Amino acid sequence: MRWRYVLHVIGALVACVGLTMVLPLTWGVYYGDGTAWPLAQSMGITVASGALFFFAFRDPVASRGAMTHREGMAIVALGWFAAGAFGGLPFYLGGTFDSVVDCVFESLSGFSTTGASVLTDIEAVPRGILFWRSLTHWLGGMGIIVLSLAILPFLGVGGMQLYRAEVPGPAPDKLKPRIKDTAVTLWKVYLVFSAVQTALLMLGGMDLFDALCHTFGTMATGGFSTRNASVAAFDSAFIDGVITVFMLIAGINFSLHYLLLKGKPSAMLRNPECRVFAVMVLCFVVVLTVAVHAAGDYDTVGESVRYTAFQVASILTTTGYATADYELWPGIAQAVLVFCMFVGGCAGSTAGGMKVMRLMLLCKHSYQELFRLIHPRSVSRVKMGHVAVQDDVLRGVWGFFILWLGLFVLAAFVVAATGVDVVTSFAAALACIGNIGPGIGGVGPMNNYAWLSDTAKWALTLCMVLGRLEIYTVIVLFVPEFWRK
Repeated sequence: MRWRYVLHVIGALVACVGLTMVLPLTWGVYYGDGTAWPLAQSMGITVASGALFFFAFRDPVASRGAMTHREGMAIVALGWFAAGAFGGLPFYLGGTFDSVVDCVFESLSGFSTTGASVLTDIEAVPRGILFWRSLTHWLGGMGIIVLSLAILPFLGVGGMQLYRAEVPGPAPDKLKPRIKDTAVTLWKVYLVFSAVQTALLMLGGMDLFDALCHTFGTMATGGFSTRNASVAAFDSAFIDGVITVFMLIAGINFSLHYLLLKGKPSAMLRNPECRVFAVMVLCFVVVLTVAVHAAGDYDTVGESVRYTAFQVASILTTTGYATADYELWPGIAQAVLVFCMFVGGCAGSTAGGMKVMRLMLLCKHSYQELFRLIHPRSVSRVKMGHVAVQDDVLRGVWGFFILWLGLFVLAAFVVAATGVDVVTSFAAALACIGNIGPGIGGVGPMNNYAWLSDTAKWALTLCMVLGRLEIYTVIVLFVPEFWRK
């Protein structure tokens, strides 16, 4: 492990995070809300700290050779924690929170695109800070590391290690021969969809500030809003529809979006994960529509479809926006939404959760084992579409599944040990490790995480990073063999 090289690269990542603070600083100056100086201070401290690490640990000799797999994982995991720590400076210096844990919680909730918040009155927060809060979503959605690969050429060496450690999904797609070109391509797709959604939201009546903030939360599947009532505050069927569509877009593999923009829509239709995702969305919307309409929650079928489609898209893609209090819906509707929390979006998307591809592989492998019990001499392979899945991929999926469930239960026990009721404990752990944000019980869509103890907040903060970096990248740091030669 070349620690000088690791800290050198982390310094560059921190400096990049600091430079992005110029955007909320601009809004702070424009609105004159008193956030310009705190944001300028935060930017100066972050850039200076990153530059200090970058130059202090710069060693041409130590940087020779390709980045190893262990170094890539260390850079990604420690880089995300560093981004979360420095990303909390605007909240602290701006007076939004007095507690360090609240600042880090809100910052990492943004970067991890979880959307769990400890703000009790969002609309009382100055615009400059709110813009930074939403911008952390957008940066974390496509990934700080992928962003750095796109704009920092010196990270091109060993870039695949960073890309594999950071990009969600069991098998990241490399669109271009060079990893830097892949990162640039993904960011171009991300920018195109973000620009289109912003324009549509402004067409629906939002101002530029609200349109950008809600676009950041949608495309990153994060869920931070500028209003206390979330998207429901706008009370617009058009805005609900636009955000619903773009949440589903963000929940699909961005490699498929790239092929779509290249004039190859058939790639999306041929992709088995995308087809299963679409069928799941349709089935869940139908079930919820029937349930809430039969219960008399809404007057017309159109209204039922509008609100259920929004919540299915929001929870399944782990965005976390809300237009209704689904805790008031029938039990079957709530059960479907809880199941959506476990599933998540597609691999290669900005969504969290276990991912549709992993659940498909688990089901296929389980069926294969049943088939072998009936036909012991048969030779069969698990396939995704027409491609046979390698055994090491299946082992990785099962390992992820066991670790995900184990850490989810462990986090729930930790939260419960602080005096929280069992429903809220499990809901909070699921909502954070799945990067969803709102859950049920005390952390439902109309509540927040501010009332939890510091111990519970630290545990859930770790869960958010674990979920965003797909468990392995973080948990491997706690394995003794990782540090041995």
